[in-house]
Amino acid sequence: MSEAVSHQGSLGKRQVLSMVRFAAIAAPITFGILHATQTRAQDLAQSTSQNALAYEVASIKPNKSGQNNVSMRIAPDGLSGTNVTLHMLMKNAYGVEDNQIEGAPSWFTSERYDIEAKMDSAAADELRKLNEEERKLQRQRMLQALLADRLKLAMHRETKELPTYALVVTKNGPKFKEAKPGDTDPNGSKGTDGRGRQGIWMQMGGGGMMELTVQGQPMASLARLLTGQLHRTVVDNTGLKGNYDFKLQWTRDESQSAMFKGPELGPPGGASPAPPESSGPSIFTAIQEQLGLKLESQKGPVEILVVDHVERPSEN
Repeated sequence: MSEAVSHQGSLGKRQVLSMVRFAAIAAPITFGILHATQTRAQDLAQSTSQNALAYEVASIKPNKSGQNNVSMRIAPDGLSGTNVTLHMLMKNAYGVEDNQIEGAPSWFTSERYDIEAKMDSAAADELRKLNEEERKLQRQRMLQALLADRLKLAMHRETKELPTYALVVTKNGPKFKEAKPGDTDPNGSKGTDGRGRQGIWMQMGGGGMMELTVQGQPMASLARLLTGQLHRTVVDNTGLKGNYDFKLQWTRDESQSAMFKGPELGPPGGASPAPPESSGPSIFTAIQEQLGLKLESQKGPVEILVVDHVERPSEN
């Protein structure tokens, strides 16, 4: 019942975001997003004997600065956020998009807070013993528990027909090949240890240019990343069953990029800044021209979270 924590905030040029290892997840975010990731969490829970961990101390305080910058950072022993909304925290806790949270009051998406949460050394040590995927899920459980405690957050799930995208192969076929163990990427990042390094890395350059490097990943991982970028569920309908290597370059659309700037991150009560001028392709064009894939608009069932009750947080 948990997802991988996402990071949002003010990012400098050429900053690398590690989106590592959305690996070995059966149809993640090929949605119902929550159903898929709930199954994943249950499978991982059965595979580990670790007890649930919790933050030892946590503070959620109103941020009255009126500034636009937002950050959320994950540390080995906790997390911290500056100028975040409670809506953002809930998105991170459950790995959902804006249109998958309903029923919350207006202040849930408008009021800003600073959050600091720390676990004790024993809990931090236990977290380090988990593999990467289990560690992500455990952090999600911890944030979920914190929101339930401090916000008195109660919710239920529903399924709605919502606009989605289907990720499909163009008539000329994909323009990338299946990854092979031991392959070395042209930039050398895949290593020569016989296994290769797998994951997803994203890099932001000037003028809103984005570069995505995917190594040894299934199409479901690409669908999940695109879901975060486009604020809409992306369903993997490619029929491609292997793990793949490829790169993708496009110009970020400020109105769509959830990873770098969601709607709730704009200036409170003000207009969003104009997107940077760029001559690069849109993400839709890049996917088709560079990967031999395309996104088709459709509608489909998407599982959502409906907030039944929430309160403004106490600071301690």
